[in-house]
Amino acid sequence: MNIVGFIFARGGSKGVPRKNVRLLDGKPLIAHAIETAFACRQIGEVIVSTDDAEIADVAMDAGASVPFLRPAELSTDSALEWLAWRHAIEHYNRFSQSGPVDVFVSVPTTAPLRIVDDVERCIDALTGDPDRPDVILTVAEPHRNPYFNMVTTDAAGRAKLVCTSPDGNAYRRQDAPPVFDITTVAYALRAEYILTAPRMLAGRVKTVTVPVERSLDIDTEHDLFIAECLWQRRQLPNKQLRAA
Repeated sequence: MNIVGFIFARGGSKGVPRKNVRLLDGKPLIAHAIETAFACRQIGEVIVSTDDAEIADVAMDAGASVPFLRPAELSTDSALEWLAWRHAIEHYNRFSQSGPVDVFVSVPTTAPLRIVDDVERCIDALTGDPDRPDVILTVAEPHRNPYFNMVTTDAAGRAKLVCTSPDGNAYRRQDAPPVFDITTVAYALRAEYILTAPRMLAGRVKTVTVPVERSLDIDTEHDLFIAECLWQRRQLPNKQLRAA
């Protein structure tokens, strides 16, 4: 199978300006994603989809290919990333000498604390399951559960649980049905599914669970600060070993 890693990085990020080329441990976020994708044993190529010349240059310096630029209408705040995924596959299939994409693997720049095994498990889950799922998502345990401690309010300001458990007795977190946060650590999908399905969750979807500490999604300056702290904490054992 032709398994291709894709990284989507538009230039107009708002929460963290120029987010995709911001530095973490002296390296652009997009370079972290590219290196992780290349380190996966199943991935043969890494393609970056961007509308931004600087991002394209940084991506190529990190070894990725940028064979096309994403059109402006797929690079706005309101543009659906699903359509950018489809655009990337169509353009890759048109020009690639390796044949069409069989397995599409998205490695977002916003989750730099992932490890290679997180991505490889997604690919193995997609390609090795006899149930033939269309999509593998990474998920993590949530901080809140809608059956227990998440509420919504009505027009009068009265609060009620977002969801009610089947037996109505979720008085403790342990009693609530388990739920998961979808993370941006990695996505593995069958390329044919992206080209034909209306949205990601419309088909057979399965999950790979990753630890919360590797699932941070950088969307604000505060998130970037937390990522820097966690990165330094991760490096600490190696630094202590070298000092000894």
